[in-house]
Amino acid sequence: MAGIYIHIPFCGQLCTYCDFHFSMSLRRKDEMIDALLAEMEQRKEYLSNKKIDTLYIGGGTPSLLSVKELGSLVSGVSKYWDISNLKEFTIETNPEDLSEEYLKDLLSLGVNRLSIGVQSFVDEYLKFMNRRHDAERALRCVKDAQKVGFKNISIDLIYGIPKLTDEQWRETLKKALSLNIQHLSAYHLTIEPKTVLGLRQRKGLFKQVDENISQSHYDILEKETHDAGFEHYEISNFSKNGLRAIHNGNYWKGIDYLGIGPSAHSFDGKSRRWNIANNTRYIEAMLNNGGEGGFEGENLTLSDHYNEYIMTMLRTIDGVSYDNLKERFGEVYAEYFLKNIEPFVSKGTIIEKDNNFSIKTADFLISDSVISNLFYINEND
Repeated sequence: MAGIYIHIPFCGQLCTYCDFHFSMSLRRKDEMIDALLAEMEQRKEYLSNKKIDTLYIGGGTPSLLSVKELGSLVSGVSKYWDISNLKEFTIETNPEDLSEEYLKDLLSLGVNRLSIGVQSFVDEYLKFMNRRHDAERALRCVKDAQKVGFKNISIDLIYGIPKLTDEQWRETLKKALSLNIQHLSAYHLTIEPKTVLGLRQRKGLFKQVDENISQSHYDILEKETHDAGFEHYEISNFSKNGLRAIHNGNYWKGIDYLGIGPSAHSFDGKSRRWNIANNTRYIEAMLNNGGEGGFEGENLTLSDHYNEYIMTMLRTIDGVSYDNLKERFGEVYAEYFLKNIEPFVSKGTIIEKDNNFSIKTADFLISDSVISNLFYINEND
């Protein structure tokens, strides 16, 4: 199995919390599409012996592209890789872009999973985040997507927002979960230094919420999703009826993937490559230099693999199997893991069952502090 990710580096406006790579200018959109297609041709041997089971178009805001433009990218992928049996084809979208006609065209293109950046159902906080839609539009686009035939819809929400009350967060969740969606991604607001919120925080205009509020929001999230029949399968992700995000799940399991576009990452089981996060330089590299100068990369050591595997799998309810760990990394790493995880088992933070270790979902919020104690430092790497 393997997956393909395409990064669309354009947005309609700057969200105050966003630290992803994008441009608000569509002036070079046509050149960017040509560059994406050129990179596909240059990397057609990547994953050539793998079955492609997921395609994910993210950003940025892919729904700023017309369906014809998106179709040209899908055709480019199908020219070099067999995508006739995709398990999942996801596109990230924003509510303001999703007319019924556009949704129907996405369905005709083969998209079978929508990820909608709702973020909040409270207009006050949508304005705080500088989103282009309001709560009414967010509700309507989900219903429109269901009306035209989408049966796998995920929405993104953000909590831990300054001044967001417990009751507002509870009502936001109830509203989201009443929409008969199949998946929810809920992220705690992180204030990155190079964002609008980062600048405002440095100016003392507001403070990040304290740990007690974060924990309260998280507890509400746990309860409301559980009561609605959702499975909390990863720290920020919840699914219903078994409809987990396959593409992202493959990332966590260490399955190979190809990333196309500026700032996109690729992994082939042995090495990692990442494209430069600069649209102009990316276009120049792909269209005029055969890709040269458009990316960097590194070979991963066994310690790198082990640490990434521990970091991603312990953020899921599947956790880490000791037997699988031993088979994959050898006895030294497996015994190191066993020795260092024991204190957390004793404290009850880690659940051990049949030689499988997982963090209690109630403690997912502090998972980083657990995981960091399990990293293997090999001075010979």
